[in-house]
Parts: sequence; structure tokens; C-alpha cells
Amino acid sequence: MTSTVLRFPMSRAAGCPFDPPPTAVAQQKEAPLTRVRLWDDSTPWLVTRYAEQRALLADPRVSADINRPGYPLQVPLPPGGGSASFVLMDDPEHARLRRMVTAPFAVKRVEALRPAVQRIVDDLLDVMLAGPKPVDLVDAFALPVPSLVICELLGVPYGDHDFFQDNSKIIVKRDADPEQRLGAQRALVGYLDDLMGRKIAAPADDLLSGLAGRVNAGELTRNEAAQMGVLLLIAGHETTANMIALGTLALLEHPAQLALLRDSEDPKLVASAVEELLRYLNIVHNGRRRVALEDIDIAGERVRAGDGLIIANDIGNRDPDAFPEPDRLDIERDARHHVAFGFGVHQCLGQPLARLELQVVYSTLYRRVPTLRLAADIDQLPFKHDGNVYGVYELPITW
Repeated sequence: MTSTVLRFPMSRAAGCPFDPPPTAVAQQKEAPLTRVRLWDDSTPWLVTRYAEQRALLADPRVSADINRPGYPLQVPLPPGGGSASFVLMDDPEHARLRRMVTAPFAVKRVEALRPAVQRIVDDLLDVMLAGPKPVDLVDAFALPVPSLVICELLGVPYGDHDFFQDNSKIIVKRDADPEQRLGAQRALVGYLDDLMGRKIAAPADDLLSGLAGRVNAGELTRNEAAQMGVLLLIAGHETTANMIALGTLALLEHPAQLALLRDSEDPKLVASAVEELLRYLNIVHNGRRRVALEDIDIAGERVRAGDGLIIANDIGNRDPDAFPEPDRLDIERDARHHVAFGFGVHQCLGQPLARLELQVVYSTLYRRVPTLRLAADIDQLPFKHDGNVYGVYELPITW
């Protein structure tokens, strides 16, 4: 097959705000793998179909190392190489570092946080309902919920949330100036490094103190610990906040589905709704990026060693071969096999926490505010078309 060369990322500004860009859908219909062109004129493979995505994400011949030749970079690497984050490393170093923060995100440990998350959600709703309306759901609720939770888990002062949220926004903005992005990363690493120093001197019962203990034991460098803290801090609030706001908007645009969720007391339906919204919205839009270490024959194509791969999970989750009628939101669908959190050894570490937060939010918000409605036309909403994490900058609501 002769591969078509396209510009990527592809805009989803036109059409339904919940659907992948039409160009990407067309590529998925044409072939599982298609060549695309990036900012540096490299031509990695765009992988759009579900089966091929899972196969490649689980293939040990595929590398996540951002410093390898052929890796499909979003922006130029800074001087000295790419991120020290373990998500951009291969085993055994990836596994060594990841194991150090796995325990707090184990399903049983996370489930024990449910009462605390419920209190955070209820307290924020108490304040929101007592205040003026309309109100921006992002500012009043969607962003504070995961920020408070991750700050408590990590041991980060919530009073600093404006600082780390402002810098996080720069890092995840697709068209941010490279110098600005590097400055934001350095600011956050410096902040976490300073906090790590305080945890080393006076440890508490939190995740950063656990990392500080590993620094003291010589298992981690202080920079590695700070980098891990930055990753967990950003990932712990940016993605979940966008899922809360965008999920609410999707449900408001599908009132029958919203009524079904609001009126049910079945935790299994709530859990099912979370999985379906994760599949339907799939807010991470930069793709899982990889590079082939060896030649790989897949879907009638030969991916050569050194070829870049962009595994577009948002498109894969709309593959009709994996999800019948994929463009239909159906909270009773069994969508647990979606790839919103990735797949294989690099799948999202924090997915149990994200699931729990969304379950608490989706089972509480619409029950406590049964008349919730938009306070603006949907075509007036500021969507994050410029971000790697999709959502809305503001969501005016009233009741």
C-alpha cells in the first residue's frame, strides 16, 4: 500500500466536539497504519485501529525511550536530551522506577481513599451550591477535586495549586513556546526538589516522603525523585479534571444517558459509565509515541527498525471492530477493554485513582444537582483544541 502523508496532530476543531477529527476517522477506514508528517519532516506511522494498537503497545520490540533515534517527537528535545520521566524509558529502568510508586496506586489502597474523596466532592458541592450562579464548573469543582486528592496523596501543599496548575497548563499546551515549556518544567522540578528536601529532613505519611526515604537509602537520586513528583502531580490533576468537565458536558448533551446515571443507585452502572466516558471522550490526544527497535510485520505493512509510531488511542477507542456503533454514548456498554489508559507495561499507573475519583463525581454531582444545565450554548464554549489533554477551559453551568 502507498502510504498517505498527512500533517499530525490533526485538528478536531470542526464537527462534534466529542468525536475524533474526520481526517483521522478516514485514515482508520483506509488502513490500520498510515504514514504522517511531523513538524521536523519525519514520517512516522499513525496507528489508528484498536487491534494493532494493543499489539504494538505490548510488543517488546517497541520502545518508549524519547532519546532513541526515530522517536516521533512533538517538539525538539532540550539541550542534554529528553525527560527523565520513567514513562519515557524502557525496562529494566522503567520497571525499577515505576515499582517505587506502584503501591499507593494499588486498587485496594486506592479504594480505601473513597470516603476521603467523597468528602472532598461533597464539601466542594456545598460551597458551589451556596454561592452565586451561573458558575464555572471547571474552576469551582472539576479542577479542585483531583488537585485536592493528588495533593493529599503526594504531600504537596494545596495552597500552591495556582503555581503548579499554571505551569502544568504550559507543559500540556500543544503549541506552547519551547522555551516557555522548558521554563515551566524547570520551575516544577525546582519546586518538587525543594519539597523533596523538606520531606528528607522531616518525612510525613505521604508518597513524596516515601520517595525521600528511597533517596536517603541511595535507591533514587534527588532529581529522579523530583521528576517522578512532577509526573504524578501533573498526571494526577490535569487528565481527571478534564474528564470531569468534558464528561459532564457529554452527559448534558445526552440527557437520556444522564437520567439513567443520575437515577441509578447501582455502583456497577456508575463504574460502567466511567469506562464508557473514558472510551468515548479519550481526552489524551497526542498519542502514545514509540519507536521500533526491530522490523515488525503488522497489518500488511513492514515497520522498519527506527520507524516512529504514533498510537492514537482516541481513534482506536472509536474502532467499530472493537466497539459496535462507536460514536454512540452508551453507559450500559461494556467498555472496560478501552485503551484510554494505554496498554502493556506502560499503561497509566494512576488509573485506579482516576476511576475512583470519576465514580465518586459521576455518582454524586448529578444526584445532588438534579437540575444541572449549561449556562451557555455549546458552540460558545472554549474547547482545548490547542492542548495534548482535551477538554474545556470553562464550563458555565446553572441549576
